[in-house]
Amino acid sequence: MDRIMGLYGRMVAAGHWRDYALDFGQEAAVFSAFPRASDRPEAQVVKRPALRRAQGQWALIGEAGAVLKRGHDLAGVLAPLERRLMKLVET
Repeated sequence: MDRIMGLYGRMVAAGHWRDYALDFGQEAAVFSAFPRASDRPEAQVVKRPALRRAQGQWALIGEAGAVLKRGHDLAGVLAPLERRLMKLVET
């Protein structure tokens, strides 16, 4: 959770995200990041422990609902968001 909240804080500082939501269900825990509170989530980080041995328990889901990245390591799954942050900071 620390890594996710660290990324969220940096995205807020860059002015890209303004709100987040946490959802804890029986099968998954979901962190959703929003550009504005009234919008759809721009990105969701999902942890499904049942997929730990198959595809990996972490997934990054885009705004359209497509799985952008899946894996066993959270850092690798968050890499596309980290790259987007670097582009935001450079411009």
